[in-house]
Amino acid sequence: MNILPQELSFLFQKRSTRTNFKRLLFFISVLIGVILLFSVLFQLLSRYEGQEHSFLSGLYWTLVTMSTLGFGDIVFYSDIGRVFSSVVLVTGVVFLLVMLPFTFIQFFYAPWLEAQAQARAPRKLPPDTSDHIIITKYNSVAVALIEKIKPFGYEYWIVISDLNEALEVSDIGYNVVHGSVDDPDTWRRMAVEQAAMVVANDNERVNTNVAFTIRELTKSVPVVSFTNIDEAVDILKLAGSNLVLNLSEMMGQSLVRRVVGGSARVHIIGRFQELVVAEAPAMQTPLVGKTLAESRLRELTGVNIVGVWERGTFRNATSDTRIYEHSILVVVGTVSNLRNYDELMGIYHATDAPVIVLGGGRVGEVVGRALKERQIPFKIVERGGHLTKFQDVQVVGDAADFNVLKDAGIEKAHTVIITPNKDDTNIYLTLYCRRLRPDLQIISRATLDRNLHTLRRAGADFTLSYSTMGANAIFNYLQRGEVVMLAEGLNIFKVDMPKKLCGKRINDLDVRNKTGCTIVGVEKEGRVILQPDPELNLKNTQKLILMGTLESEKKFWKAYGDGKPTEGRKKLFRKRIR
Repeated sequence: MNILPQELSFLFQKRSTRTNFKRLLFFISVLIGVILLFSVLFQLLSRYEGQEHSFLSGLYWTLVTMSTLGFGDIVFYSDIGRVFSSVVLVTGVVFLLVMLPFTFIQFFYAPWLEAQAQARAPRKLPPDTSDHIIITKYNSVAVALIEKIKPFGYEYWIVISDLNEALEVSDIGYNVVHGSVDDPDTWRRMAVEQAAMVVANDNERVNTNVAFTIRELTKSVPVVSFTNIDEAVDILKLAGSNLVLNLSEMMGQSLVRRVVGGSARVHIIGRFQELVVAEAPAMQTPLVGKTLAESRLRELTGVNIVGVWERGTFRNATSDTRIYEHSILVVVGTVSNLRNYDELMGIYHATDAPVIVLGGGRVGEVVGRALKERQIPFKIVERGGHLTKFQDVQVVGDAADFNVLKDAGIEKAHTVIITPNKDDTNIYLTLYCRRLRPDLQIISRATLDRNLHTLRRAGADFTLSYSTMGANAIFNYLQRGEVVMLAEGLNIFKVDMPKKLCGKRINDLDVRNKTGCTIVGVEKEGRVILQPDPELNLKNTQKLILMGTLESEKKFWKAYGDGKPTEGRKKLFRKRIR
């Protein structure tokens, strides 16, 4: 219902539009004057020929003749009358069939279409716009970020220079501004000085220009830039970026962190202050077949089992959760707790079998370098054979060829990491490797979020999305350490202590069963207590440190926080970011 007023506002806010509209009115006035003049002359000529017609008949004859309809019910018989009729006819052709459509289109219809486009893709935001996130390119990272921030009420705008693309993106349902990212006026019109953050998610050259341009206008607004080249990180920081994200580096390192084969030792996947989160395979350990209560891991090592991965699916852990051969335990504890676990379980499932890396692109090279740093034996399968840094471990050939995989050691390998940037290729390779080795750990990268589920169905144990990783990194920066991503959809986050839980013991809350979140720490009386005792009373507690999925967090707020995390999160963000 607000579209028409908005379009009219855009239509008449330009001086050129107002001028054109005046010209259109002037033309219509001239046309009406000509029609009235011809109607009067018709009266005079009719009387000259001895015909009597009313003024309304004269107006009717003029319009019929000018529009070339010529019904023939009223005609002149004298030569001067016929000459007059010809003049009226020619004038009508020029005015009604040529000048009127052109003038209408030029001075009204075209500006109206432009106003409609501007209503969907405006060039300017309202002056009072503030605390908004500006995104410089519409791509998979932008889409993932928007989906991530929506539940928390952040306002966003995507800057698109091409009007047709801007309209297409707007029609999909995203907030779009039409403008060039290298134009300072664009940023002024977007109230960049009042923005919460600018996300430069284009290529390195464009992102450098964006950061440099913004810094001419404001020094305080955070700018997050993306790159896939290590050498560009320093340049982007010099240009004014507060945070530079190398997604290829992040993806490669994250894929390697998911490698849990080779031994039953823990593998760290994240940290939250002094709290360490790790994963440990249960394969070939005494834990297989036992429930968590029967394993007595907390009593023996001090670690807390908060979840279990089963073929890429995360399940919250309870005392009755049973451990299977392919289970991967998500453990939380201090560094000393994890060492205790390694001393107890690290002797099991020891093997020197290699990790096979499929694909030697940017992400594949990062994976190879990270595996080498961790002293994990590996082979890289690459069709081009151009990896000079890994000549001793490179296998040249097609990853979909069994003989090539056999040369790489697929029959003995405990893990395969799939790194190409084409999701259809990764789905095919995942399914192929799963059929070859049902017991193999398969870690695959995805470019688009929508293919994550397909990769899991194909047999991937863990999947990491390129776009979600970038979105999560930005979101974590928004929260300023209040959220840490551990895996796809699994986070540790800090929340203010809900009033409904004050004065109660952790054991009595049953938070895990009700919401899916696990309390892994508390801030009480000015100090942080990690892995709090279940009998701990939450009186005088300021914050809770929880672990769970985004859906679990929503359930937590719905159950204990009146379902309103948004304003608290935004106030926290504004306080920290400023």
